[in-house]
Amino acid sequence: MSPERINPSHLAPAAGFSHAVRVTGGATVHLAGQTALDADGMIVGDDVVEQFERALTNLLAALEAAGGTPEHLVSMTVYIVDMDDYKARSRDIGRVWKRLVGAHYPAMAGIGVARLWDVEALVEVQGVAQLPDRSGE
Repeated sequence: MSPERINPSHLAPAAGFSHAVRVTGGATVHLAGQTALDADGMIVGDDVVEQFERALTNLLAALEAAGGTPEHLVSMTVYIVDMDDYKARSRDIGRVWKRLVGAHYPAMAGIGVARLWDVEALVEVQGVAQLPDRSGE
């Protein structure tokens, strides 16, 4: 089982995401929203790029604990407090993504929000992963 990323040629080019991801078999893992919280429950990072890196690292740690790896991500939502800043830093954020995840792009959405649970949080990531069927191992 491997997620099949689908990007129809008649849609706008998918840059940093996939239009659709098809998976069969295995286990679905729903990943809770993660912000830039450290182990003590404090928001770390002075800007959106630093906070995105920590939030994504937290999400990937939860995925790993569930038995998955970054390529198992099939869907992700990014909640963004300052959309203009996020878009202005998109190349830096993309470099963080490639370093932590690689070239695996899930179906994604970026949603602007007024604020997040922790007022210091600038970004939150939430995802869904599809793990391979390991029943035959």
